Amino acid sequence: MENISIDELHDKIGNLGENDLILDVRSPGEFSEGHIKGARNISHEDVTSIADELKGHSTVYVHCKMGGRAKMASEALIGAGLTNVVCVGDGGMQRWMDLGWPTE
Repeated sequence: MENISIDELHDKIGNLGENDLILDVRSPGEFSEGHIKGARNISHEDVTSIADELKGHSTVYVHCKMGGRAKMASEALIGAGLTNVVCVGDGGMQRWMDLGWPTE
């Protein structure tokens, strides 16, 4: 499984393709408090329910608040047969917000 930091994701944002997806696996409440523009939200416990749909993306960047749930969700998706998963850890959304990067 490929792992990158939230800083690396921030650096990639402007170059993501139309078929790349940022998947926020925090709770809906956390997501509504602020998220990366264009991110899709599904709880880390429910990611495998959309695994077949996610296979259609070039890359799925999975992140959460600090990295723990992103790792669990990424492992679950890989177990469901996905090969396009990148786990984003090392600070997660908490760091994103702490640094004042844009959210919606």
